[in-house]
Amino acid sequence: MKYDRSVPDRLYFTESDEANALIASDPMALLVGFALDQQVTVQKAFSGPLALRERLGSIDAATLASADLEPVFRTRPAIHRFPGSMARKVHDLAVYVRDRYDGDAARVWTDAADGDELRANLAGLPGFGEMKIKSLGSVLYHHFGVEAARDLVPWHPTLGNVDSAAALAEYQATKRQHKAEWAKAQAQA
Repeated sequence: MKYDRSVPDRLYFTESDEANALIASDPMALLVGFALDQQVTVQKAFSGPLALRERLGSIDAATLASADLEPVFRTRPAIHRFPGSMARKVHDLAVYVRDRYDGDAARVWTDAADGDELRANLAGLPGFGEMKIKSLGSVLYHHFGVEAARDLVPWHPTLGNVDSAAALAEYQATKRQHKAEWAKAQAQA
């Protein structure tokens, strides 16, 4: 399955033009960014693939799967606030992509014939739960034209709606507000 439109030259998830270009052009970098996107800012998470490439020389699945990633993650500045556990998650993701997709991360979505198959492929990725599936599905649909991802796009804003630095700031403000309202509702329950 091919993209319905051209691949974007960048995704606006970080303050680094180089990191934004990498996650748009390299499917493994995009998956690693999503794997890192927990308990850190979006900018920190999606800057991680560039830091890994700079430290390892490559970010392909075989390189990540064969490397001892923990010291790479711990080198200052640390790639993630939880370097040990995130190094394991990225390693597991890389091993899975290497073994299941012959190292071609794009096959996670290009091999999917429809939305159900794409959902299953994304759910099979280590560390990818429902929120990541919907957010990555939204990015694949809105930015890469992956038609199979249409049914994964949720009603609420995700990174798939981010198309500029201003849109990222707006998305993060809305997300903070939603979390505050949810926490308030939980406290009252």
